[in-house]
Amino acid sequence: MDSRINGPSWRRYVSAFILLSAAMNTASAVTHYSIPEEMEEGSVVANLAADLGLDMKTLSKRKMRLDVIAGKKYLEVNKETGELYIVENMDREYLCSSKTATTCFLKMEVIIENPVRIFNIELEIVDINDNAPRFRRDIINLDISESTPAGERFSLSNAIDPDVGTNSVKTYHISESDHFDIEIQTGRDGSKFADLILKKALNREEHAVHNLILTAVDGGVPARSGTANIIVRVLDTNDNAPQFDKDSYNINIMENSPIGSLVVKLNATDLDEGINSVIVYSYSLYTSEKTHETFNLNPNNGEITVKEMINYEDFRIYDMEVIATDKGTNSLSGQCKITILVTDMNDNHPEISIKSYQSPIKEDIAVDTVIAVVSVSDKDSGENGIVDIHIADELPFSLRENSDNYYELVVSEPLDREKVPEYDITFTVTDRGSPPLSDNETMTLELLDVNDNVPQFPQSFYTIPVMENNAPGALLSSLTAFDPDLHENQYLVYFIIEKEIVNTSISMLFSINPENGNLYALKTFDYEIEKEFLFHIEARDSGVLPLSSNVTVHIIIVDQNDNTPVIVSPWRMHGSVVEEKIPRSTDKGSLVSKVIAIDTDSVQNSRITYQFLQVTDATLFSLDQYNGDIRTMRMFSYRDPRHQRLVVIAKDNGEPALSATVTIKLSTVETAVKAYSDMTEVPLEYDIFSDLNLYLVIGLGSVSFLLLITILVTCVLKCQKPMPSKAAPPSRNSVISERNSTIADSTLVSNDAYWYSMFLAETRKGKLVVRQPVPKAGSRYIVSSLPRSTGLTETSESAASTLQGSTTTGSGSSSS
Repeated sequence: MDSRINGPSWRRYVSAFILLSAAMNTASAVTHYSIPEEMEEGSVVANLAADLGLDMKTLSKRKMRLDVIAGKKYLEVNKETGELYIVENMDREYLCSSKTATTCFLKMEVIIENPVRIFNIELEIVDINDNAPRFRRDIINLDISESTPAGERFSLSNAIDPDVGTNSVKTYHISESDHFDIEIQTGRDGSKFADLILKKALNREEHAVHNLILTAVDGGVPARSGTANIIVRVLDTNDNAPQFDKDSYNINIMENSPIGSLVVKLNATDLDEGINSVIVYSYSLYTSEKTHETFNLNPNNGEITVKEMINYEDFRIYDMEVIATDKGTNSLSGQCKITILVTDMNDNHPEISIKSYQSPIKEDIAVDTVIAVVSVSDKDSGENGIVDIHIADELPFSLRENSDNYYELVVSEPLDREKVPEYDITFTVTDRGSPPLSDNETMTLELLDVNDNVPQFPQSFYTIPVMENNAPGALLSSLTAFDPDLHENQYLVYFIIEKEIVNTSISMLFSINPENGNLYALKTFDYEIEKEFLFHIEARDSGVLPLSSNVTVHIIIVDQNDNTPVIVSPWRMHGSVVEEKIPRSTDKGSLVSKVIAIDTDSVQNSRITYQFLQVTDATLFSLDQYNGDIRTMRMFSYRDPRHQRLVVIAKDNGEPALSATVTIKLSTVETAVKAYSDMTEVPLEYDIFSDLNLYLVIGLGSVSFLLLITILVTCVLKCQKPMPSKAAPPSRNSVISERNSTIADSTLVSNDAYWYSMFLAETRKGKLVVRQPVPKAGSRYIVSSLPRSTGLTETSESAASTLQGSTTTGSGSSSS
């Protein structure tokens, strides 16, 4: 239940009932109690032990218990205090379901032992307003005809309330309505119910459905209520006649309207519903037979359509009367008048005729030249017979009126066959009728080609890389031009524009296929000699007054690693071993020799790195892989062999890499070699003769002379003992090879302009002097080295005088 009564608030109420019951039932053996329904569990009803005159101390010993005569056990006795309290919530409507019972009692027995005694207990359950009125149906549907007279009564289902007395249904209310009200009735059992009263006649066309709310209210405090929806549907009666949108219609129709075309769609409406609103259309008796034959009336939807061809000249006005009738009982009807006016129409198409035209024409035809003559006509009269002619605006042509209904087609803009090879010219003629009629005629105009386009290359500049050592006749590239002209104006021929490169005609180096523009190499190119070529290629068409264009071609020779590094230092004859002598007292880190190699390939391929290929003792010497310096890693010991063999490989950076090797045989000597404080640097001169034989003879003589001087100096040094010098005492830091010592007292003449000359020496300061003159065409190397004197100034002066003399001698030789 939705209401609960707490125990403390009802204790005074229960006590009053107990006193009243005791006074009234002194003579009987029944103890009467009265409590309201829905009291909370645990609420105390009364002190049963005190009311029965029992000793509370002996209740538990005498086994006092409470039995319910019928039904569940809702109460219990506390054996300690003797209080009667509620164990389970009690609902009066559940315990006493009979609506006619105004009172509700629960009978129990209290039994005690030692000695056995039985007490009758009667508990009255008093009703409270814990239930709201409720209708059996939440929605009440009523169907009432709109012809029902006012004052008619309609029964409504009543609301029920489980409560009794004043807590049951007391009255009803209905929502505000102009057509309905209620009247409350009382049944024989005292129940209340309501009747629905029609106050005002209904009209379905105004209000088809009425929604009302019926409310039932009980008499409790506070009052409770329940509601139900009343839906009144108004039933239709055939009380409305069909009505057209208009009473009369005036309609214009064109002659020759197609059969089946819609003339007008009549629309009649009936406010009724169902069968009463279904309408049928028909002609009245006043409609002529001609109208019946010409126009068709659809009886279901009121559409009037053309039944046969209409001719303005035969019949210009049609009058008809249409009736709309509903299908209800005692059917009703409405009518309208229709007047149809036939309008004359433009029913003749204009015509066009091409009298003359010329095709094809040359694309360079002059502007304003007449290329066609056309005429137009129309059989209609008045505005319908006036004809307008036109062509598309985007065409390079225009129409010029020549005389009545004759027009000339002339060229209005220059033509270009390469953009548009032919034109489809459509002449469209339209009359001025309503609606206008039109016709068209199309003629095709073809353009003849004129040689007016220069051949075009895709690029204005071509850069073509060619790998050196190419095969003669190799295809380098295909240089193709495009000419949008046709036939012979489109056929291209390719030429290389003649020019000389280093006294050689370009046609001796390259050739081009005149038909397809394939460019070929006629010789094998060497990057070290020729690095690039720049020339022009011309493309010429075969038209009358041929047109041409040219393009620049840049041939770049790409280097290959095809040159082996050449070792220029230490100098040796081809295939010979270089012999060096050094003192055994040489310090750690001293320069022993220097390997220099050159490579005539490009920068990338000519980068040289040096490595030991073979070495007698890897712990004794080190080799700088970039500059070729060979230095001692430690001092010589008595265990080291006297002779050391070093094989150095010089490798370039190409792919695959090429290399050269040099073998250096080092011999250690006990005697100190005379040290020089400086190495005189003498400028070199060279001359290159055009006669190759003379060049070889001079070179061979120079080498032989150098070898002879070296042998003589070596013999002299071996026969003499080294004398200590104050100016330059022996030092372990001064190292020079015996080969270079012998060369120091000689003059070397070399005729190879591509070789570098190098001398190694170690001064007292540890300074290395290397002479590497840049080759100059037309001269030769002259390398002079003078004996060292006791003073630095004297040596410099002697060197200067010797250099001057050598230069003079070289100049004289060149002159001679």
